[in-house]
Amino acid sequence: MITRVLMPKLSEAMEQGKVVKWLKREGEPVKGGDVIAEIETDKANVEIEAFGSGLLRKIIVPDGGQVPVGQVIGVIADPADDIGGVAADLPKAPAAAPPAEAPTRALPVEEAYKSAPETMAVVSMGAEISHVGGGGQAVAAPPSGGRVKASPLAKKIAAQSGVDLRGLQGTGPGGRIVRRDVETALAAAPAAPAPVAPVAPVAPAAPAAPPAAARPAFSVPSRPGVEFEDIPLTSMRAAIARRMPLSKGPVPHFYVTSEVAMDRAWALREELNALESSARVSVTDLVIRACALALSRHPAVNASFQGQAVRVHHRVHIGVAVALEGGLITPVLRDCDVKPLAQIAAESRDLAERARIGKLRVPELSGATFSISNLGMFDVEEFAAIINPPEGAILAVGSVIEKPVADGGQLRVGKRMRMTLSCDHRVIDGATGARFLQDVKRLLEEPLRLLV
Repeated sequence: MITRVLMPKLSEAMEQGKVVKWLKREGEPVKGGDVIAEIETDKANVEIEAFGSGLLRKIIVPDGGQVPVGQVIGVIADPADDIGGVAADLPKAPAAAPPAEAPTRALPVEEAYKSAPETMAVVSMGAEISHVGGGGQAVAAPPSGGRVKASPLAKKIAAQSGVDLRGLQGTGPGGRIVRRDVETALAAAPAAPAPVAPVAPVAPAAPAAPPAAARPAFSVPSRPGVEFEDIPLTSMRAAIARRMPLSKGPVPHFYVTSEVAMDRAWALREELNALESSARVSVTDLVIRACALALSRHPAVNASFQGQAVRVHHRVHIGVAVALEGGLITPVLRDCDVKPLAQIAAESRDLAERARIGKLRVPELSGATFSISNLGMFDVEEFAAIINPPEGAILAVGSVIEKPVADGGQLRVGKRMRMTLSCDHRVIDGATGARFLQDVKRLLEEPLRLLV
C-alpha cells in the first residue's frame, strides 16, 4: 500500500513548512507510528509520524526544502508497489527556499484532517501530563517497534546529559518517559570521573556558538567598515510580519487600563511557594487564573470575530505569550477555568520551557480564545498589546512595583501592578471590557478566590 507523506498544517497561520531533517533514509523500513521527519513551522519544530508501513521509497523534499502545506514530501510503500505516478510530476523544493506566499489556500486543521486520505502521515499528538502532588506509580515504558516512548523535552535532557532512556521507567501516560523521570535518574546516578586526556599544546579555540534556540534573532558578527547587512527573516519572524498588520490595521483596538493592589496576592504567592508540595506559582499564573474565572463570568470577552458573526466560546483556552530570542510565541493553556491554580502553574511552566527549545506539540500552538502578555519581568510598568486575531482581546501585564499609596488617610508603601486590556471593538464594547477588567482586579485583590 502506498502512503503519501504530506506537509501538515500545524497552525492557522501556517502556509508552508520546512523539512528540517529526515530521521529515516530512503530504503529504510518504516512502521506506523515511527517518527520519520522533523518539520519547522512558523512557531516550533514538530516531529511527524508515519501512518502507514513499508519502506521509505522516496524523499521528494530533501532536508532544508520548503513547500506549501499539503504537498507530498515523501512516499512510503511496499517494495513491489509502483510509485511512479505519485512522485513523477512533483517539483522538488530547493534546499533553502526563501519564505514566500503560498499559492494555494491552506485548510484549517480540522478540515485538513477530514479531507486528507487515510494513508497520509499524521502528526504525533501524545500529551505529557504534569501531575501536581500526585502519587502515580511508575510504569515501565512498553516497547513500540524498538522506539522508546518519551516526551521531546525528556529526549533533549537525556541527550544533553548522556542518560540512556532505554533503562528508565516512565511515569507518564501509558508508561511514557517524561522530564521528571530523566531528572530523577540524573539525581540518583553517581558522578562519573572525568576522562584523563594527554596534555598537548593547542591553539586557542574560538568561543563556541550558542545553541540555535538561544541566538538573538538578528545577531551578526561586527563588521568594521560595512554600512549595513540584510538578515533573512526566520520562519517565526516572517509569520509575525504577516500577521501583525492583519491585526493592528483592520482591527479597531481600544484600551482599558487599571491598577491592582497586589499586596495580598504577593503574600499568597510567597506562602504557596514556601510549601514543598506545591508547584511554584508566578504572578502570571495568578493572572491566568483570575482571567479564566472572569472570562467564565463575562463570555462576551471570551469571543472572536468571524466576519459575519461573533463566536462566543464556552471553553476558556488562554494563550500565554513567551518571549524567545527569535520572536514571540503564544502556547495555549486549555480549559483554564476548570483547572486549579497549582495545575495552571505546573502546565504554564512546562509550556514555557518547551516553547524555548522549540518542542511544543500541535494542539498547544493554536486555539486560544484569549491571550495574556506579561512584560513585568523586564521592568516594564505599563504597555498595550496587539490583539492576536481572531481573538477579541488580550491583557498586557506590567511589573509589580513598590510605590507610596494612600490607605485610610495614611501614607504607606504598597505593591501595585498595572494591566491594560486591548479589545476588538467589533466584538467587545467599552463597558463590557471595563467590567471584565474590574472582575480580574477584584480577584487579584482578594486572591483566596483564586484557590476555589
